[in-house]
Amino acid sequence: GGRGGGGPAGGPPAAPPGSDTYKGWLFKWTNYLKGYQRRWFVLSNGLLSYYRTQAEMAHTCRGTINLSTAHIDTEDSCNIVLSNGGRTYHLKANSEVERQRWVTALELAKAKAIRMRNNQSDDSGDEEPASQSDKSELHGPLKTLSSKLEDLSTCNELIAKHGAALQRSLSELENLRLPADSGEKIKAVNERATLFRITSNAMINACRDFLDLAESHSRKWQRLLQHEREQRIRLEETIEQLAKQHNSLERACRGAPGLAAGSASSAGTAKGSVPSAKGEASDEDEETEYFDAMEDAPAFITVTADPKHHRRSGSNLSGASEGHPEDWTLEDSVFESSNQSSYNESTGRDVLPRKRRRSRIPDKPNYSLNLWSIMKNCIGKELSKIPMPVNFNEPLSMLQRLTEDLEYHELLDKAVKCESSTEQMCFVAAFSVSSYSTTVHRTAKPFNPLLGETFELDRLEELGFRSLCEQVSHHPPAAAHHVYSRRGWTLWQEITIASKFRGKYLSIMPLGAIHLEFHSSGNHYVWRKVTSTVHNIIVGKLWIDQSGEIEIVNHKSKDKCQLKFTPYSYFSRDVPRKVTGVVSDADGRAHYVMSGTWDEKMECSKIVHSSHGSTSTEGKQKTVYQTLSPKVLWRKYPLPENAENMYFFSELALTLNEPEERVAPTDSRLRPDQRLMESGRWDEANVEKQRLEEKQRAVRRRREAEAVEAMEEGKDYEGYIPLWFERKVDAVTGELICVYKGGYWEAKDKQDWAVCPDIF
Repeated sequence: GGRGGGGPAGGPPAAPPGSDTYKGWLFKWTNYLKGYQRRWFVLSNGLLSYYRTQAEMAHTCRGTINLSTAHIDTEDSCNIVLSNGGRTYHLKANSEVERQRWVTALELAKAKAIRMRNNQSDDSGDEEPASQSDKSELHGPLKTLSSKLEDLSTCNELIAKHGAALQRSLSELENLRLPADSGEKIKAVNERATLFRITSNAMINACRDFLDLAESHSRKWQRLLQHEREQRIRLEETIEQLAKQHNSLERACRGAPGLAAGSASSAGTAKGSVPSAKGEASDEDEETEYFDAMEDAPAFITVTADPKHHRRSGSNLSGASEGHPEDWTLEDSVFESSNQSSYNESTGRDVLPRKRRRSRIPDKPNYSLNLWSIMKNCIGKELSKIPMPVNFNEPLSMLQRLTEDLEYHELLDKAVKCESSTEQMCFVAAFSVSSYSTTVHRTAKPFNPLLGETFELDRLEELGFRSLCEQVSHHPPAAAHHVYSRRGWTLWQEITIASKFRGKYLSIMPLGAIHLEFHSSGNHYVWRKVTSTVHNIIVGKLWIDQSGEIEIVNHKSKDKCQLKFTPYSYFSRDVPRKVTGVVSDADGRAHYVMSGTWDEKMECSKIVHSSHGSTSTEGKQKTVYQTLSPKVLWRKYPLPENAENMYFFSELALTLNEPEERVAPTDSRLRPDQRLMESGRWDEANVEKQRLEEKQRAVRRRREAEAVEAMEEGKDYEGYIPLWFERKVDAVTGELICVYKGGYWEAKDKQDWAVCPDIF
C-alpha cells in the first residue's frame, strides 16, 4: 500500500526561506488507514514542529524534530522525508515549487543549527580558560567599538575640514558678480553644506553616547558574570562534596548488619559474587525517574515443572506450549550448546582452520588523570562534542566496537537450523544480549570515527562471515554496518550514538534499528539497543550498567520477544545485571521464558503451562509460567590472561586492530593516533588526534560553505555521499537507513581504492 496525496495544502508558507521562522501547511503521513493528513508546520530555531490547526500553537504541539541531527531527503517532486534517529516524518507539499521552498528553508535552518551547535562546543579541545574567554567576550566588542569610533572621529574631522573649505569657496563665489539666479543656487548649496556638517556632528555625538552606554553596561555585565562564575565554582565544590558523602554513606550501609546480610543473600543467588565495581555506587533515587518507562513491563513468575510428570501426561499442557515436553531433550534439539568451547575452537565443519592471530597488545600505561577536572565544564553537552585526550580512550574505534557485536555469531549459525520460529527467536534474543557482555569492564571511550572511515572484518573462510562498517555521517555521528554469512543469515544496522553527561554519570543512547534476516526461512527480525550508563564520574571506580527494554519482532511470523534489562541498585535483592523476557507468537501466547545476566549467560525455559497468579503490590496480576528445566543458550567466554592491563579486551577485541594487508586506506587499523595509543605513545597520539580532527573540520567547513552557496543560487546540494552504503527508506520500519550498496569486496579483490578519500 503506497501513500496517496490529499488535496491542496493551503496557501503559501507564511515566511520566505532564510528567515528565522517559517510556517505553512503540509500533508503528513499518519498511517495506512488515514493516509496523509493536513498539518500546520512551524520551523523555528532549528526545530520543526507540527500542529493539527494553527490555534493549537498556543497549547498543544503534536511533535518536534531537531534538524541539527536530522537527514533531509526528497522522494519525488512533492515529497520530503525527515529522519532523526528512530523518528521519521513523511511530508507532502501541494506543488513542486512549494516543496522546494520548504527544502531550502529546512536545509538553511539545519546548516544554521549545526553552526550554532559547533560554536557552543567544538571537539578540538582548544578551549581557553573560562576567565580569559569571558574577558575576550566582554572587551573584544568594546575594543572594536572604540576603534570604529576613532575612525568616525577622523572622518568627522575630514568632513569639517572639507566642509569649511567648501563654504569658503561658496562665499567667494557669492562675492563675484554673477547672474541673480546663480547667486540663489550658490546660497542653497551653502545651506546644504552647513546641514551636512551639522548632521555629521550629530552622528558622531550619538556614536559617542552609544559607546559610553556600552561601557557602563559592560561594567554591569562583568559584575554579573563574576557573580555567576563564583556561584558555579561553589556549585562544583558542593557537587563533589555530596558525591564523596554519598560514597561514604554507601560504604557505611555495606557495614550495617541488616543490609550486609540482605546483600550477601541476594548476591548468593547469582553465580559468583558481585564485582567490586558495582558496590561503588547506588543511584536508586536518580534512576527511578530515568527508567520509569519500564514500569509497564509485564510481571511474571517462573516455576520449574517436574519433567517426569509431564512425560506421563500431556493433558496438562497449555495452548501456549509448542509441541510436547519430550521434544525438549539435549540429544535431538538444536538447543544443544557448544558455548563451553573457547573462542579459538572452531564451531563448524565447513570452514578452514583459523588463522593464528595475536593474543596480546602492549600493556596500558599507568597515566593518572582526573576525569572530573575535564568533564565538570561539560554538563549537559553531547559526549561526542566533549574535548577528550586519548587518556580516556581505548585503542579501538566505534566501528570496531560495533563489530564486536559479532563475538557470539555462532548463536545465529545455530538459529539457522531451528525449524520453529519461536525457537529461533530464543537464539536471536540471546545474541542481542551477548553484545553487552564485552562492556562490563570497558569504561574507556572508543575513538570517534572520522567521516568516511571504514572497518572490515573478513572471516569468510574461517568463520563463514564478513563484516563492513562505515562512518556515514559526522553530525550526527552515524555508522552503517553490514554482515553477510554464508551460513544463512545477513545482519545490517545504522547506529547513531546520542550521549549526555548528567553530572554524576554518562548516558549513552544508541539510536537506530538492527535488522537480521535468515536466508532460507525469510524470517526478518528487528530490535533496538538499550541505554548504557557510566557511573561514578566524580568519585569512586567507574562502572557500567545497561538498562531499558528490547522488543525483538519477527516481521514475517509476528513473533515477539520482550527483554527487560533491570537497572542495578545496591539495595535490590535481584541478581545484578539481570535480564528477563518472554517469547510469544503472533497470537500473544507465551512459548519460552528467557533469563540470565548480560555479563555472564542467558538461559531458555520451555513453557508447558501458564496461569494467572496473585495480584502484586502494584495492583498488577502476575502470570505464572510452569516451565521445563532451563537450558543455557549462551555463556560468556573467559577473558584472556592479563586482560586487566589490556583494556579488558576479549580475544576477538585483541585482534580487531591487528594490522592487515589489502584493507582500504580508510580502514580504522590505519588510523595513526589510534595506532600510537595502542603502542603506549599517548603524548604523540594526542598531537596526532588534534591534527586529524582539525583536518576533518577544514573539510566540514568547506562542505558547509559549498552548501550555503548552492542554496543561495537555488541549486540542489547533495552533501556527503557514503562510499559503500546508500540511504533508503526501509520497507519494514519506514525509516531512512543506510544499507550496503555493494562494491567494497570487489574493490578489495582488485585493490582499486580510487573512491576512498584521504582522511588520515
